[in-house]
Amino acid sequence: MQTTSHILMIRPVAFGFNEQTATDNHYQVQAKDQEAHVIQAKALAEFDRFVEVLTEADVEVTVVDDTRQPHTPDSIFPNNWVSFHDDGTVILYPMCAPNRRQERRTDILDTVAQTGCTISQVIDMSGAEQDGRYLEGTGSLVLDRENLIAYSCLSQRTHPDLLAQWAAQTGYVTITFDAVQDVQGELLPIYHTNVMMSVGTELAIVCADSVKDPVQREELLATLQATGKHAIRISEDQKNHFAGNMLEVRSRSGKSLMVMSSQAFGSLEHEQVAAIRAFCDIVHSDLLTIETFGGGSARCMMAEVFLPRP
Repeated sequence: MQTTSHILMIRPVAFGFNEQTATDNHYQVQAKDQEAHVIQAKALAEFDRFVEVLTEADVEVTVVDDTRQPHTPDSIFPNNWVSFHDDGTVILYPMCAPNRRQERRTDILDTVAQTGCTISQVIDMSGAEQDGRYLEGTGSLVLDRENLIAYSCLSQRTHPDLLAQWAAQTGYVTITFDAVQDVQGELLPIYHTNVMMSVGTELAIVCADSVKDPVQREELLATLQATGKHAIRISEDQKNHFAGNMLEVRSRSGKSLMVMSSQAFGSLEHEQVAAIRAFCDIVHSDLLTIETFGGGSARCMMAEVFLPRP
């Protein structure tokens, strides 16, 4: 099963610019003229509206409130610390920023289980943090769950040894590459794979131009083609507007939905919109505050729940 109709989302209580992640997340913007409580209020309104949009599209959304202590400004992005799999496995991931490590909460797993899902085992990889090695969930890993392929661009948040360990435990094949972005005239690694690509049932969105090595780029595109994906290539400018940070989900009635932010949707060309709609309905919501100060978008806010139900 490539897509799910069940999504976990974390409702923020103190969202804001995270200095600990800004060193390599170049999509974040430092707050200057807006006070923290104003940013939180705007982010909360965007979050609540996004949940409404997904619910109106007949997607099951499990919402868990963040806690005020400890302070976790990025808790709105749960897909980085946890992933849920259709064999009942839950994987907990090692996070680069110390304040992001505090987002891992066992009570959140309990809440997901209370929706009728079965958790058969928890694989905790978080101990690698003590060695300075990180693998940040489905930010680091863009998963083709049907074909058991994990696409991953290497960065300080995606350690190759942990990637190999993860693949050995899950049975996935990994396609790795170096993806970069221009930061004030310097090419620097893209911090998360899901910024530059998304893989769905029949469709893939990919910023192939961010992969400068022609051999790596060809392997990436050839693998997508070999697995039957219709690849829509986006530009680096569209990537900067979070057009790579989409996620295909299903409605409870089985309809395929491509979920993205309104900023991402607005960056697409008419032909790209038509190409997506040939495979999926498009669902989008305004997430501009979250994108600006958090450096993440729609896909980052959704942790897919593939756990089985009796």
